[in-house]
Amino acid sequence: MPTAEPREKPLVIFDGRCGFCRIWIDYWKELTGDRVEYAPSQEIGAQFPQIPPEQFGKSVQLAMPDGENLSGSRAVFQLLTYAPGHGWWLKAYDAVPGFGPVTEASYRFIAGHRNLFYWVTVILFGRRIHPASYCLIEWLFVRALALIYLVAFVSFGVQARGLIGSDGISPMARYLTGAYGVLGGRAYRVLPTVFWLARSDAALLTVSIAGAVIAVVLLIGFFQRACLICLFVLYLSIVSVGQDFLSFQWDLLLLETGFLAIFLGASTVVVWLFRLLLFRLMFSSGMVKIVSGDLSWRGLTAMNFHYFTQPLPTPVAWYMQQLPFWFQKTSTLFVFFIELIIPFFVFLPRRARRFGAYWLIALQLLILITGNYAFFNWLTLALTLFLFDDGRFRTWTPPGARCFTPAPVARAVAVILIVLGALQMGASLFGASYGTGLLQLTAPFGIVNSYGLFAVMTTTRPEITVQGSNDGEHWSDYVFKYKPGPLARAPVWVAPYQPRLDWQMWFAALSSFRDNAWFVNFLVRLLEGSPSVLRLLQTNPFPNGPPRYVRATTSLYRFTTFDERRATGNWWKAAPQGLYFPPISLNDVRQATLH
Repeated sequence: MPTAEPREKPLVIFDGRCGFCRIWIDYWKELTGDRVEYAPSQEIGAQFPQIPPEQFGKSVQLAMPDGENLSGSRAVFQLLTYAPGHGWWLKAYDAVPGFGPVTEASYRFIAGHRNLFYWVTVILFGRRIHPASYCLIEWLFVRALALIYLVAFVSFGVQARGLIGSDGISPMARYLTGAYGVLGGRAYRVLPTVFWLARSDAALLTVSIAGAVIAVVLLIGFFQRACLICLFVLYLSIVSVGQDFLSFQWDLLLLETGFLAIFLGASTVVVWLFRLLLFRLMFSSGMVKIVSGDLSWRGLTAMNFHYFTQPLPTPVAWYMQQLPFWFQKTSTLFVFFIELIIPFFVFLPRRARRFGAYWLIALQLLILITGNYAFFNWLTLALTLFLFDDGRFRTWTPPGARCFTPAPVARAVAVILIVLGALQMGASLFGASYGTGLLQLTAPFGIVNSYGLFAVMTTTRPEITVQGSNDGEHWSDYVFKYKPGPLARAPVWVAPYQPRLDWQMWFAALSSFRDNAWFVNFLVRLLEGSPSVLRLLQTNPFPNGPPRYVRATTSLYRFTTFDERRATGNWWKAAPQGLYFPPISLNDVRQATLH
């Protein structure tokens, strides 16, 4: 190319009459700072006689310090080498086959349609584009994550002994001993947990308290990376031994989110990893409804059943159930729109991302007020923070903010997680078998998981009632704290706390007791009068000693209508279905054990 006299700094020459050009020039100025000079061609073009005047109207020109002149996308990518973290564009231009010709052709097309792309830019970015920064967003997200961790550890801690303690439903110590007996040394990798060091009830309590305390330290703002590492390790330890009671998607989502949070810092690559996680979470939730072939989703009738069949509805769910059919059908379309279309807005420019964020937030808030899904909705709302940036607060650095992750480390993590995420989505949605070994290797650590709630909508609500008796004829009900039981008791608000036994009772009702070994253990603990297990219940009808027999029956529950509630005062109506589990005594248990 023709050359000009050497300069001290690169000079960008642009068409000063082009509104589209000015928007992007102002953006580049913020990226490059005083490392690059800028001037409109109308003022300085005459100093560059080697550049034909008509070229200034077709392309930005970059006059380099050594006298070389560049234009088109090559000029833009060379310019971006003076913006920290953007040098990869030029490397791709030089090294990736086809990248250069495609970007040059794209540049020419955009330059030839500036008026159109001016409005595209205004719609997607606004009239002023600022380089995105995430200091405030990351600071807010870490505090939100700390609160969620605090809830998760406290919620589990108050239930731990009854669920997996020594006199609980599924004792942790017995589980670990059995795993080691089957797997040998491989058990340490398959079940990564600190409880290999100590399997006592005291250890359970210690881990729960330690997690809560560390979450508070993180919330205050001290030792951020160390706290995030410890919280991930401790929660992974609990999930690894929690068996049925910690097998929920939000437990895995908290692990994956907590692992990513360890790498928050200097590289925006991690921000994009969070966006990718949010995309996988939402898009998978929509796709599983499609690929399952469930007729209620395909026929847009799923929301006719959702409000009363979900595990723990709220009082608002009762009112939502009363709404007309057209509203329920429209709501189902609304769910598909948000879960299948809106996730792609995650990858679009700032204004489009914000538009998508508002839809995702709206869905989570609607789910939150109609159902008790532990900390799932709160964690998803926290993830939507990464669809925003610091905006007008970009110059404010929150107290305690730290940038501690070297960019190469973040990029290496990104490559691994992107590959694992693609393999996981392919396996869970389409049955692809590629990378199965790699997924199995990383699965115990929860760093990449499959998601998708309510792939098949339950259209009836079988509800289990557990009863005890001393004579085998007169039976008294054990009343749970939160799940539907007494017909006149209103649905409760309990999230973000998760009553894990109540949740498992919902799953047990959808299948046989033979598929739920924990349920049999639960009945045995009632026959033994385990104080830890009884504390998980609201009412123990045998305060003076355990009953001689226990059994379980099922009924089909459904919300009442307005008229039925006015007449009876009941929120629920129930139709008995018979026995779920036949009467059993401790003698029966001992005899079965002997055989």
